[in-house]
Amino acid sequence: MTCDNNVYLIKYIILALKYCIPLIIVTLGLINLLSRKNKKRALKKLLLCLVISLVITILTIIAEIILKNQDQCIKCTMENACKKQTLEQMSEKTSEQIEDQPEESQPKIETIDGVTYVDGLLIVNKTYSLPEDYMPVGAEGYQRCNECITEETKEAFSAMQADAWSLGLNLYISSGYRSYTYQDGLYNRYVEKDGKEAADKYSARAGYSEHQTGLAFDLNTIDDSFAETAEGKWIKDNCYRYGLILRYPKGKEAQTGYQYESWHLRYVGKELAEKLYNNGNWITLEEYYNLSSEYAE
Repeated sequence: MTCDNNVYLIKYIILALKYCIPLIIVTLGLINLLSRKNKKRALKKLLLCLVISLVITILTIIAEIILKNQDQCIKCTMENACKKQTLEQMSEKTSEQIEDQPEESQPKIETIDGVTYVDGLLIVNKTYSLPEDYMPVGAEGYQRCNECITEETKEAFSAMQADAWSLGLNLYISSGYRSYTYQDGLYNRYVEKDGKEAADKYSARAGYSEHQTGLAFDLNTIDDSFAETAEGKWIKDNCYRYGLILRYPKGKEAQTGYQYESWHLRYVGKELAEKLYNNGNWITLEEYYNLSSEYAE
């Protein structure tokens, strides 16, 4: 039985109580009056039938008034119940279909010429590396070059720098592009100084550095103190407006594999940057795309 039929059934019951049953009772009283010889006694029964019919009618009218305002609610409730049942059935069918289909929500990971892309975004961390000869356009012949970042990254930084200057803040790139060879030498010096385990927490091995992509750069003072400066505080809450992200946020060492770096920014585009900013509670690329960041050895 459908929901509409249930609603109409209630209405028919009310109509029966209001008109049909009283009419039947009165009719039975009249028949009894006409068929009985003892008219006086039969008349009393007829009057009793009239009283009973009147009481039923009055009670039905009262019930009808009460239910009138609730009629729509009853209908809605029944409709929702039916819809719920229908949705549950559809959900069961959909679940069966999904089991036979690939999960579209999963990011697409592909490797092109040794470079890993996730949903079209170039990814570099401790799990995904770059070929030794990879470099951004214009970095040919350079081992280290602050100007050799990609054009889109350069435009994002320039816009951010101009707005910062208008607020009395001074931003500049301290370290931009680094070649595979340069990063190898830098990392090995850190290993000699602090040991491999410590170096891996704050420096990338050759081929695993975002600086080689030309999409990342370090700002101003490459030191923990930068986070407490006016520039560092402004960067934390505004870099996303330019398509840049705080690549290694505080408290996300387990996800990124690196310690907090308030000075290290990475270009990802405005749409993704706003999602990762997450109203100040930064989400890492590893979390967003469900990626690991661990060296194989």
